[in-house]
Amino acid sequence: MNVARWSLVWTLDHVYAARVQLRYLADGSVPQAYLDGDAPPVLLLPGVYENWQFLKPVGELLNSLGHPVHVVRELGYNRQPIADSAELATRILIERDLRHVVIVGHSKGGLIGKQLMVKDAVAGRIDRMVAINSPFSGSRLARYAPGAPLRAFLPSNETIATLAQNLEANSRITSIFSSFDPVIPEGSRLDAAENVELPLSGHFRPLGSRELLDAVRRAVERGASAGGSAGPE
Repeated sequence: MNVARWSLVWTLDHVYAARVQLRYLADGSVPQAYLDGDAPPVLLLPGVYENWQFLKPVGELLNSLGHPVHVVRELGYNRQPIADSAELATRILIERDLRHVVIVGHSKGGLIGKQLMVKDAVAGRIDRMVAINSPFSGSRLARYAPGAPLRAFLPSNETIATLAQNLEANSRITSIFSSFDPVIPEGSRLDAAENVELPLSGHFRPLGSRELLDAVRRAVERGASAGGSAGPE
């Protein structure tokens, strides 16, 4: 690992993340317009220690294309175990009776999304997922993390290992990832999924980039043109 490059990218990444957190503190409200649209609904799932606004650029793009966009405000800063976070998202899917859902998840959000895709109660409501820089195989750097929410991403974690072994949902997942991610040295390539590597550096900063937004749009449009449903309603 090039330590100098890692340090620079890590620093720029966390400056970007700090700015998003400050914007959330200034105004964390969800735009009312997000609920408008006739295209398949989108569910945004942020990563650990992230608020929903990390995915605001994605939400605004997809909403402008006609997708109603749903946010799980109850996640807060998403520090709960993956299963507990998935349970909060499950309530949204059921209470709002969302069907043919497209999940867009960043980092831990991709793991929560896959948990939903294999969860009997709501699996049939989800058509596909677009995951961004998600640690599907965990991250060996998690061993150095200061808190339990981050150490949960060790490759040996039971939830991480169980989700990795479940290949059934992978064909309905598009995994988009940076060519250099200082948080996930293992990368985000996922077996049997559509993998899209972007010539970007960073874990957080790509979320606001045009390259990332274009890749998300293409993935969602490909899913819509493919048609079909995940299962019985």
